[in-house]
Amino acid sequence: MRPPARKGLLGLLFCVSFVFSACSSPPAKKEVHGEAFEVGQVAQSDANRAANLAMRDNLESLSLLLEKLYKRNPSQWKKGGAQTLEEARNRVMTAIRTNQALPELGETKSVAALPLAFNPQFQGDRAGALIYALGTMLLEVYGGRTELYLIHGLDAQELANAAYNVEVAVWLLSNRRDAQGSPLLLSNEIGAAGHNLSFEREFGRIIGRLELLAALSDEKYRRGTIGYIQGFLGATFIQFLPLNASTTAGAAH
Repeated sequence: MRPPARKGLLGLLFCVSFVFSACSSPPAKKEVHGEAFEVGQVAQSDANRAANLAMRDNLESLSLLLEKLYKRNPSQWKKGGAQTLEEARNRVMTAIRTNQALPELGETKSVAALPLAFNPQFQGDRAGALIYALGTMLLEVYGGRTELYLIHGLDAQELANAAYNVEVAVWLLSNRRDAQGSPLLLSNEIGAAGHNLSFEREFGRIIGRLELLAALSDEKYRRGTIGYIQGFLGATFIQFLPLNASTTAGAAH
């Protein structure tokens, strides 16, 4: 009767050692997605680089949100004439990146296009219209481009207003309904089957990036003044000595 007990003890020790080894192993690292060096980056300041990375990530967030909206609202992507969901998503994102018009919206872009996405009478691709409006709004803030260089700058108030507009769009997405009381677009879901707040989280990332850029842009001129003062004060302690400094000092004595 002793061997079975011995096996049980060994099994218990193995389980305990496995748990402790798992706890002691280093946690998985979250990847940081920077960009490889390109010659064009030489003509970009640190502020430009931060703004460009924010634009890159915001466009990726919009692309992901569009895919999620299409999956929850499959009838929408079919309205644009695409054969597949991916084709519909590429059509909208390409129009954003190239700052081109969507046929169903005419020349309406940016903030002016946002109300259409939440208009119950709008018969076009509502999900595409929403993401297109937000995307072209971001491009408008960036002066119609996706990358900034030394000659470009951002307006803090425009960035803050863009962040606010995204917040309003998120609220309307959750609350605007049609005449039958159904959501115009299905997004977040809280129910017995489970919770899905992924839309809110992704929109929150966009808002956070815009608000941070707004704060940085608002501080830009103050930091420039502070940098000038620091350089001026430092200059009084970092000076070249004349070649005859020691001789002059000796002569004085």
